[in-house]
Amino acid sequence: MESNLRIILQQLEAEKNVDRDTLIEAIRSAIESAARKSMMHAADVTVEVDSEKVEFRVFEIRRVVDEVAEPLSEILLEEARKLNPDVELGNRIKFETQPRDFGRIAAQTAKQVIIQKIKDAERDNIYDEFKNREGEVLTGVVKRQLHGNVIVMVDKAEAIIPPREQAVRESFRPGDRIRALLMEVEKTPRGALVVLSRSSPDLVRALFELEVPEIFDGTIDIKAIAREAGSRTKVAVASNDPNVDPVGACVGMKGSRVRAVVEELSGEKIDIVRWSDNPVELCGHALNPADILDIVLDEENKTVLVTVPHDQLSLAIGKKGQNARLASRLIGWNIDIRSDLELSGKAPPAAGKDSEGDGSGGAPAESAEKTAGESQDASAEAPEKPKSGLAEKAEAVDASAESGAPAEVTTNTESESTEG
Repeated sequence: MESNLRIILQQLEAEKNVDRDTLIEAIRSAIESAARKSMMHAADVTVEVDSEKVEFRVFEIRRVVDEVAEPLSEILLEEARKLNPDVELGNRIKFETQPRDFGRIAAQTAKQVIIQKIKDAERDNIYDEFKNREGEVLTGVVKRQLHGNVIVMVDKAEAIIPPREQAVRESFRPGDRIRALLMEVEKTPRGALVVLSRSSPDLVRALFELEVPEIFDGTIDIKAIAREAGSRTKVAVASNDPNVDPVGACVGMKGSRVRAVVEELSGEKIDIVRWSDNPVELCGHALNPADILDIVLDEENKTVLVTVPHDQLSLAIGKKGQNARLASRLIGWNIDIRSDLELSGKAPPAAGKDSEGDGSGGAPAESAEKTAGESQDASAEAPEKPKSGLAEKAEAVDASAESGAPAEVTTNTESESTEG
């Protein structure tokens, strides 16, 4: 029996990743519960265990009295002193007892107690293990999708990627290996809830730390990240070593480093820009690849007025205002983009004011892009309209007036014409 129990404990310790003391405590609790059910009376029972020999002993506890009123819970002083000579009235004494053979119900109860204790220990281990790893990038295998959540197996634990933490246009199939950021770990009645994220900007930061040794060792710092998950990300980097180019180091040889991050993010576009403490210079870098003519700061309102060539307006604003919106989040200022023709009064107004850092004002930038695009198309493609008859006659009258000669005017209606 002893050797069999030792083997069982070793197997459970390896399979369930539960320490030996926890397993022994689970068995002790199970034996104690089964012993209570096996006794004829409702006795106060406790079980002690010798962890070295893996031996369990059952004890019954009674109170010492001079006259027994409750035989199931009391014992006479004379009988108690036979077990322990130093006992006094009112003390509680325990003595070893042998419960009768466990029946089916008692055995089933013991089994359930052991299973529940092991499950609780596994849940506590998962919580303790992952709670200390919050903010790390974990690698897992997609198991299934349930109610919009992506279930991922990480080691021996199940983690979820809720819809709010998923990137748009990303889809996974069972068996796919993915990397995700460990956002939080919570204790629930059903165990530890491990929440992963694929949309957090910190995921981009962590992936660059894995791919770029200069970021990992602190030579290069990631100063700011602005991300629209699944679409585009802007990363501002600075170097602590004047001999190291931060942008080149992040891009890598022939783009190898940044390409690895892009592939992990399912093709998400990444712009790496050079950080500057000067808002004007940083704004110019953030709005790349558009050409910038002038940048004016309004420090009181935290606003930047950016002037670009008219043919660069749509490029500066970006698709649906995305470039301007991400640049605004990156530098922490509101950005108002205008074309040079608009400011000079030669073009229709096309407001390119960007949102604040939360991206709530993308609509103005989108309308500016649309207006700029329509004006360019109209000037490039619209054919010259033929002059109407009234316009021709008005020109003839003006010419005659200048020369002093009389003019002949013909007025046309929709259905007939009259000469005079």
